[in-house]
Amino acid sequence: MTINMNDIVGTHDILFVTLDTLRYDVAKLEEENCPNLCGTGGWEKRHTPGSFTYAAHHAFFGGFLPTPANTDKASHIRLFHSKNTGLQTNPNTWLFDTPDIVSGLAKEGYRTICIGGVIFFTKKVPLAKVLPSYFQESYWRQTFGVTNPRSTEHQVNHALKLIGSADPDQRLFLFTNVSAIHGPNHYFVPGAKRDSVDTQRAALRYVDGQLGRLFEAMRARGKTFCIVSSDHGTAYGEDGYHGHRLAHEVVWNVPYREFIL
Repeated sequence: MTINMNDIVGTHDILFVTLDTLRYDVAKLEEENCPNLCGTGGWEKRHTPGSFTYAAHHAFFGGFLPTPANTDKASHIRLFHSKNTGLQTNPNTWLFDTPDIVSGLAKEGYRTICIGGVIFFTKKVPLAKVLPSYFQESYWRQTFGVTNPRSTEHQVNHALKLIGSADPDQRLFLFTNVSAIHGPNHYFVPGAKRDSVDTQRAALRYVDGQLGRLFEAMRARGKTFCIVSSDHGTAYGEDGYHGHRLAHEVVWNVPYREFIL
């Protein structure tokens, strides 16, 4: 499906969900077990612009979403692009004349909301205030973080309160950084002592089960364009690597979907 963002901006709510640290191979293994995320189609393999949360989200908010993992440049149509850069853009690309897509959408009348997850959204130290500062409103609670086994439930509950009280005539740009898939995720498999592909798979199934309520609430408001992507993957010992903020295919390959709710 080809999306013309010029038809989306101003007429649709926009929901952007980052599934922090989700590997592409894990996402593909769990497609059949994720009816909310994959009920209308499977994951697309893309390359992330950043190998860890802070870098990737700066790129995302600048309009640089993950790039299709192929060599066909004609298929690399960006949803968002800054105006007056001198670069050729596609007619389906929405052009913004601000430093980032968040303020660009606010300029178009959107109410911009961030529901944070991992450490870079906590606002506890100056560095952790940078990404939330893009938004008119930003929220983080201890229960939204990586150490809470019910973090996505708490994030969705908070989103539902905001959606329920929102002006139905004002468009929303709602961004959520889902923390549950980021480590530690071993507690999603009883008896597991360390994070692994299997525990990340279990975390993804949990997340999908919670996101259904968020998707339904956005549908009830009207037309919503949804972007769901990982910001980066992570290594569980492949070629001796562990974690992320490194150059390995399990980090650079990410799952991506865009669809209308």
